[in-house]
Order: sequence, then structure tokens, then C-alpha cells
Amino acid sequence: MSALPLTGGCQCGAVRYSIADAGENAFLCHCRMCQKAMGNLFSAMIYVPPEAITWTRGQPATFRSSGSGQRGFCAACGTPLCYIGDHGHRTITIGSLDHPERHKPKTQDGLQGRMPWFAELTSVPEEGETGGGPDVDWVVAIRRSNRQHPDHDTETWPPEEKP
Repeated sequence: MSALPLTGGCQCGAVRYSIADAGENAFLCHCRMCQKAMGNLFSAMIYVPPEAITWTRGQPATFRSSGSGQRGFCAACGTPLCYIGDHGHRTITIGSLDHPERHKPKTQDGLQGRMPWFAELTSVPEEGETGGGPDVDWVVAIRRSNRQHPDHDTETWPPEEKP
């Protein structure tokens, strides 16, 4: 179990949250609706009691993705943040947590949508970390102009632009 409270937020920093108690219930969902909502092959989420979430900066915008619930996201940068079920069901995206590495998924569901080659991903060749090779100038330029919010709470965001 990770140290409490858990914190996280969107890429641009417009929406931040704190979670008083998340438990150990992280999971992957492979259903087609989660794939579309995340723009990815699956959704990595953690169940959270509704009363445990405090939005500390901004609020997520929502899209009613089904008759059962809504998807929460940052209206400024589009980061997927949560699923808000109509019957008290809440999940937070693991990738939006400040320390996603602390929340290893325990289960998988929505298996009808899982890519048939999902189990083979560990055999896909690795090309190393971003930052080397022929694209080094591109990576340096991105680092210099990075506007991504850091993985911790800040007093204000964005920082003041330097002249």
C-alpha cells in the first residue's frame, strides 16, 4: 500500500486531486468503451470510494459515455482522469497518479476487447529510453519547452513565463 494521501492530476496541471483511501484494487479494462475513452489498448484504473476524492485544483469536465456513467477528463489538455458511475462506482486513471508505479493491476476485465496479441507485448523489441540516437536535438528541444505539470502538487500552475 502506498503512502496516503495519493495525489495526481492532468498533464497541464489545471485539474489536481487527492485521494484519502484507495486500497489495493487496481485493474486493467480491455473493453472497447475504455479503449476509446483512453485512446489506448486498455484502461488502467483504481477503484476509489467517492467520498475519498478531493479535487484540489479545478474539476474534471465530463462526457456521458453510457447510461451508467460518465468519463471525467481535463477540459484544457484532454487527460483522462476518472470514471464516475451513477451507482457510486468511481475509478481514477492510474496514469494520472503522481506515482503510478505503486499501483500494480490485480485483475483484468473487459476481456472481449483485449487485443489478441496483448500477451506477446513483452517480446516486442525494446529501443531504449527516449533521449538518445539520431533524434537527440528533438528530445532536447522538447525538454526545454516542456509545459507538463510535475508529478507533485504545486502552489500555482503554470509557472510564470521567463522573458
